[in-house]
Amino acid sequence: MTDRVVRLYEHGGPDVLRLEEVEVGDPAPGEVRIRHSAIGVNFRDIYDRTGLYPLPLPSGIGVEAAGMVEAVGPGVTDLSVGDRVASFSEPFGAYATARCFPADRLVPIPNGVTDEDAAAVLLKGLTVWFLFRRVRELRSGETILFHAAAGGVGLIACQWARHLGARLIGTAGSREKADAALAHGAAEMVGYQDVPARVRELTDGSGVPVVYDSVGRDTWIASLDSLAPRGLMVSFGNASGPVEGVRLLDLASRGSLYATRPRLGDYTASKEEFRAGASELFDLVLRGAIRATIGRRFPLAEAVDAHRALEARETTGSTILIP
Repeated sequence: MTDRVVRLYEHGGPDVLRLEEVEVGDPAPGEVRIRHSAIGVNFRDIYDRTGLYPLPLPSGIGVEAAGMVEAVGPGVTDLSVGDRVASFSEPFGAYATARCFPADRLVPIPNGVTDEDAAAVLLKGLTVWFLFRRVRELRSGETILFHAAAGGVGLIACQWARHLGARLIGTAGSREKADAALAHGAAEMVGYQDVPARVRELTDGSGVPVVYDSVGRDTWIASLDSLAPRGLMVSFGNASGPVEGVRLLDLASRGSLYATRPRLGDYTASKEEFRAGASELFDLVLRGAIRATIGRRFPLAEAVDAHRALEARETTGSTILIP
């Protein structure tokens, strides 16, 4: 059976994405073959495509997808043909109608969660999980600043913060996006201009104990200036470009700040860790505390257009590809 896959042969703009026909074949020992029904598009895919996160080329692209197991390789005992599963990590190649994937890096999808919802929330939801539950335990009553609050990760963060009883101040680039974040649980929204001043106004001059920043270069200083003394700067993305030229004195002069650049992969390195996070996430989805917000759907053949829309900040919530 011939399947389709999107591949990279060079780093660059959206046009380097190539749709090809392939023969997927049978799963190797420890693998299963998955027939995809929904594929998550994430900002890290853009980093991989452009070479900010260099991939060995040629390569597939994408790490998040949901579908059904249609073949089981030797040695796999905890998954069966017909099981619904989702992926969120390497190896790359989620932009495909089907692929073989290591069984021990898959998450079972519980009844009550659709494949589209799983593909829309798993990677982004696990990102919020490790930020709020592992990098620093978010507590009820705290006020935080979360950049890009109307994005795929941001809308889940708004809901999770509300569930935990925390007050989330978010940033967004338009009134429409700000309204979306407020509808999902953000307490207040501010534009990207004068962020520190607005944060100080909303916190009676004290600043926030933690900032979560996926924007990167353009918001680095504003984020530091929004923190209370001994606050924590959590930089977890580079949407505007990587942060460079960091000076430790910038932390000292603002009140002995802390800064970290964590990666989801380091917090989900073991099967037990990532399945625990997925279980907590899916439980909140089933309870209605978190809902998937799918802003755009594109056919797999239009992956180029999906990347263009995401890169141009034209999307709200999650974007998915339909094989």
